Amino acid sequence: MSNPDNPQPAPEAQGSPPPEVEEAPHRPDEDDRANGPWHHVLRSITTGNAAVGVLSVFLAVLVGSVLILATNEEVRASAQYLFARPGDFFTAAWEAISGAYGALFRGSIYNTRVDDFQTAIRPLTETLKFAGPLIAAGLGVGLAFRAGLFNIGGRGQMLIGGAFAGWVAINANLPFPLLLIVSILAGMVAAGLWAGIAGVLKARTGAHEVIVTIMLNYVGYYLVLYALSTQGLLQAPNTINPQSQPIPDEGQLPKLLGDRFNLHLGFVLALVAVVVVWWLLNRSSLGYRFRAVGENPHAARTAGINVGRTYVLAMLIAGSLVGLAAGNQVLGTVTSGVNSGLDAGIGFDAITVALLGRSSPLGILGAGLLFGAFKAGGFSMQASQGIPVDIVLVIQSLIVLFIAAPPLVRAIFRLPAKEAS
Repeated sequence: MSNPDNPQPAPEAQGSPPPEVEEAPHRPDEDDRANGPWHHVLRSITTGNAAVGVLSVFLAVLVGSVLILATNEEVRASAQYLFARPGDFFTAAWEAISGAYGALFRGSIYNTRVDDFQTAIRPLTETLKFAGPLIAAGLGVGLAFRAGLFNIGGRGQMLIGGAFAGWVAINANLPFPLLLIVSILAGMVAAGLWAGIAGVLKARTGAHEVIVTIMLNYVGYYLVLYALSTQGLLQAPNTINPQSQPIPDEGQLPKLLGDRFNLHLGFVLALVAVVVVWWLLNRSSLGYRFRAVGENPHAARTAGINVGRTYVLAMLIAGSLVGLAAGNQVLGTVTSGVNSGLDAGIGFDAITVALLGRSSPLGILGAGLLFGAFKAGGFSMQASQGIPVDIVLVIQSLIVLFIAAPPLVRAIFRLPAKEAS
């Protein structure tokens, strides 16, 4: 029997281990405070989308350097006696790579080989000229991405928008600047309605917008080709070529820096479009609906958002932005007349620009400037260094490849995994 005056010691006092104390849950912000105020900023940069985009460009340029070496005759010749005289090989390799990217810089940013400042700065104006339609079309693709739609019908939308903008500029008897404004609006409305077909089919029947927009590219191309081959529609009088009349002066986008430079008002319109799309996505209720549907259409429908109507509106606005790019091209860059190649590959390049910019208006602005530099500098690389311009296209394709595989980029550079938000 136990003695109440002499109680037995507690189990803890007899040598048994004390009960385990449950540790407080670990909080990431404690590590951030312990490692300094910049640790969280650095981790956000390295785990965010911006780092993946920058490193994707770096990897693409690195692989492009290997291709430049493989296509250079002096490098291949010195590689035959690499172990006998390695210095020749490395000298030739350095001259090939530095010469190629030096030519890219001189053709896209600043020509250091001329004394006249206006001539030296001309490459930068060419970059901005090429970047204008890329930015506008990239905004159209990126906005659709934010709404959960894959708008890969940029080519057809550019063709339709450019054809209508050119037709109005040629046939409407209006003074400047009214003719210019009406022509741009006509191209935007036509391209928006053309893209809206995919939105309506998506909302009404559930048809996948990728298939629909691909088919609309072909339909748009042959419609424009028919119009350019038919007298009374777009074909210039007294000709059998599929070409329209030149754009009259009253319908052209004015040059920003005089006739010596090709940079025109279209680049300013692209910058205005960046601001408008940023405000639309981040400060308006319509932009909130776009983002909500893009994140989860089922949850958005439960919250009372009309998903079908949102799809239609997103494609209408996206197409109108691509139509702005078409007007930029037809009324500013190539004013010799509408033709079936007016899109100049911009409709497909816009997909790359939107991907690199992560569908963010500011990101698309930066990506458009980068690809504008590629376009402007690629010709300089080919002319001065004999490098195939296709190398630039390979670099652009590799950027898409690496952007499409963020885990690969993180593994190559040993970046920490992106934290779940």
